[in-house]
Amino acid sequence: MDTKHFALLIVVFPAVVLAQTHDVTHGSTPSDDAGEETRLIKSLSEQDLEEIQRGGGWGLARAAELNGVPGPTHLLELAEPIGLTEDQRDGIEAIQVQMQADAIAAGERFIAAEQALDAAFQRGAPDAETLERLVIEAGEARADLRLVHLNAHLLTLPLLTDAQVSQYSVLRGY
Repeated sequence: MDTKHFALLIVVFPAVVLAQTHDVTHGSTPSDDAGEETRLIKSLSEQDLEEIQRGGGWGLARAAELNGVPGPTHLLELAEPIGLTEDQRDGIEAIQVQMQADAIAAGERFIAAEQALDAAFQRGAPDAETLERLVIEAGEARADLRLVHLNAHLLTLPLLTDAQVSQYSVLRGY
């Protein structure tokens, strides 16, 4: 490569690289929340809504699960390798059915509370009193939903042997 072409490359190449990496946000950093403003309820993703509406755990029972207190859904999934008896299965199935029904009802209340909070901001900035009330209602609804799931874990524990609880933990990777 001759000197003329090399000099041209030195001048043009950085300009091309700069043009390709130019920040179109004019120095601002896009929010991690960008795109979420189109959600039905801004604080909940579509996956969150689906999980809550079907009575799924939504990670609300981690305090029990990760501290060695199994929950009914995963116990039933692992019934055979854990060695659940028919009586244990029946008892755990009853807990699971009740938990799911209670979780669906509590989840509906939680979603409604989050929707009310979201709607207050859609209408403009709510006053302090309204905001406090809506936040407390949403927090209480979430707490009720979490209680449903944690309580189901507590109800399953007396139905299991220590060996089954240990095997559950091994199978779950804890």
